[in-house]
Amino acid sequence: MAVLPAILLQLLQQQQGLLLLVSLFVSFLFLFRASRASLNKPNFPPSPPKLPIVGNFHQLGTLPHRSLAALSEKYGPLMLLHLGSFPTLVVSSANMAREIIKTQDLVFSNRFATKATNTFSYGCTDIAFSPYSEYWREVRKICFIKLLTGKRVKSFKFVREEKVATMMEEISRSCQLGIPVDIGQLMQTMTYSLISSVTVGRNRREKDGSRRLRNLIKEVLVIMGAFSMQDFFPFLGWIDTLTGFRGKIKKTWKELDAVLDQIIQQHLNSERNDGEVDEQDFVGTLLQAQKDLNLSRDNVKAVTLDMFVAGIDTSTVTLDWAMAELAKKPNVMKKAQEEVRRVVGQKSKVEEDDISRMDYLHRIIKETLRLHPPGPFLIPRESITATTIDGYHIPSKTRVFINAWAIQRDPKLWDNPHEFIPERFINNPIDFNDQDLQLLPFGVGRRRCPGMSFGLASLELTLANLLYWFDWEFPILTNEETIDMTEVSGLNVFRKTPLYLLPKLHFS
Repeated sequence: MAVLPAILLQLLQQQQGLLLLVSLFVSFLFLFRASRASLNKPNFPPSPPKLPIVGNFHQLGTLPHRSLAALSEKYGPLMLLHLGSFPTLVVSSANMAREIIKTQDLVFSNRFATKATNTFSYGCTDIAFSPYSEYWREVRKICFIKLLTGKRVKSFKFVREEKVATMMEEISRSCQLGIPVDIGQLMQTMTYSLISSVTVGRNRREKDGSRRLRNLIKEVLVIMGAFSMQDFFPFLGWIDTLTGFRGKIKKTWKELDAVLDQIIQQHLNSERNDGEVDEQDFVGTLLQAQKDLNLSRDNVKAVTLDMFVAGIDTSTVTLDWAMAELAKKPNVMKKAQEEVRRVVGQKSKVEEDDISRMDYLHRIIKETLRLHPPGPFLIPRESITATTIDGYHIPSKTRVFINAWAIQRDPKLWDNPHEFIPERFINNPIDFNDQDLQLLPFGVGRRRCPGMSFGLASLELTLANLLYWFDWEFPILTNEETIDMTEVSGLNVFRKTPLYLLPKLHFS
């Protein structure tokens, strides 16, 4: 038996040349295949190192817009992340945003939907999340023409003035009592009342359970801004059931569906009594167009809910940030108050026609929206087909986040980008229709917010009234240095703590 190893060793020595050739051939074949694989591999955008399963999820932090901006400084303005199971393109420069929103807008004309948005949009049949299609184009056109054109926005002037006047009366009562007011809460109450009147009608709100609807809208906004395991790790979607998240979505949707159904039925009952649906509000407009567009009842509910979700928190958050920035800079607030009071003069109220002459007020709103873009501050898109950007391959169905927060604080575009300086817009042509995409609070392209004119009109009138009627002081133990500007991220970027200011009536 001992002879066998010796024989084998002798055979190996005799065949060592052949073995060497075989070894070299196998090594060459391996290197050739690896080289071919490398050559055939698409050239993806730069990406930070990722972990198994979670990908780059751990690098997002609690404030994704800031974390993504920091990562982009290292990996570039076009960066590919893997958030769970989904490739996600992060865009952090105006040039790259222009390529997506302008040059290839059709390729990136879809938005991806989460579990919550899919449910509350009735299977993505609203405007915000409906896939780019003939249905989306027709519904968006109806909403824009019937409700959101400049002429139509002006027709709601008296509703805006009524709601703002009601808020001024409430603040005046606080003046008499000498108690501070919660700015954010005031803004939310006023904004909800305005959106509700325009959407479902002033005479129907109480019958339709206005308080119940308002509470449900708040719940929807919280749910839509919450994390869902299924949205990033579909194979772990069962965890959402264990945590109760799916149950919460279903329960809230059922309650909301019942309220929206009641609102629609109220309009239809009005139609039977009067012969036609009242077109003065948004739901009436949709019901009039229902037959022409072949809309289902659920379609009407989905688009109606869009008005509440898109309008309430965005205006509330913007006004809260604006007052916080002004409170931190009393000289800026004083300058704004002097302008507003000079333009309005001794009239009994601030009129919308006055606002066109308030240049500094417009700059304050621009600067607030630049520093604190409301949701979506990460503008979402999704690629319909595979494409190439700046030489990089972008696969089909890639999720996209355009980081408006980062672009609007880009030091290459803005001097002192993190400072609140309304004067930067003096003799500066940049506005919300900017073709260079330096200012994106309302988005741009096909998916741009159709309610921009309505939102700006509400912001301007509200802020002008706050500055005209009242001088604002700090409560005891509060000053501009103690105002907490800490952000909390959800569907929008909120301030962490409520802003309490003490109003003093300027005109007595």
